[in-house]
Amino acid sequence: MSIVLNKGGVAGLPTETVYGLAGNAYIKKSIEKIFKLKGRPKSNPLIVHYYNFEDAAKDIVMNQHFIKLYKNFCPGPITFILKKKINSKIHPLVCANLNTIAVRFPKHRFIRTILKKISFPLAMPSANKSSNVSPVIAKDVFEEFKNQIKLILDGGKSKIGIESTVIDLTSSPKILRPGIIEKKIIEKVLKLKLRDSSKTKIIRSPGMMKKHYSPGIPVKINQDKHDEKSAFIYLGNKYKNKRDFFSLSNNSNLREAASNLYKTFRIIKKKGYKKIQISKIPNLGCGVAINDRIKRASKF
Repeated sequence: MSIVLNKGGVAGLPTETVYGLAGNAYIKKSIEKIFKLKGRPKSNPLIVHYYNFEDAAKDIVMNQHFIKLYKNFCPGPITFILKKKINSKIHPLVCANLNTIAVRFPKHRFIRTILKKISFPLAMPSANKSSNVSPVIAKDVFEEFKNQIKLILDGGKSKIGIESTVIDLTSSPKILRPGIIEKKIIEKVLKLKLRDSSKTKIIRSPGMMKKHYSPGIPVKINQDKHDEKSAFIYLGNKYKNKRDFFSLSNNSNLREAASNLYKTFRIIKKKGYKKIQISKIPNLGCGVAINDRIKRASKF
């Protein structure tokens, strides 16, 4: 594994959020390979994964907000946008030639074991073609890239099932992408209100493109009536065992719903449905992250 990554190769690796397409963040060859495999615009930065605080220190400009959040949530499903040190060895392509860097400290034991052993950080976006649904099992990665990737590590199903929360800490803190770690919890730790990110024009992190997380068929959100032909995604067990209906959580648990979202998208696509309808999802807690994903998925 380390030999492949050290020489500029790429690998499909598990994290607790989704599976990633990993490459040596210092080597141009590996970064170009990631962008090419994904068909990803080079204006869309990659997240750099580290084992711990000390490993990241050589590349990032520290601040008190970062230190507080790191102590509370890392390793875990949160990504920080920070200023990049001038002497950082991170290849400029990773950061879309910006002076900022997106960093994360993943929790999954497989990826942590790898990060502890290697002497470089991993640039690692989700292991899927650009704008498609992120993979949550190793088989998803293989189906996405077939034999284009020679190494895929099977770490079981990603427990969280959606991408990390992204918070910009380069000025007044603001969330750029919602995730399982909610806004109000972050505000409690920082003891301040987070700024609105809706007017942010510069793409500093993944997950900011208008079209994203697409299952490859039209998605209609906030639906209250089944059209009798589409796959219908909902919360609860009202339509249990009924054809064309797919519950994200039988007991309407939003964290479970988030974990099942991408898996359900892929199941529906494989069954040959031509369209997906999604009932209204409560916009609170993990529902904020779910609504962010399905809204972008609906930009077909």
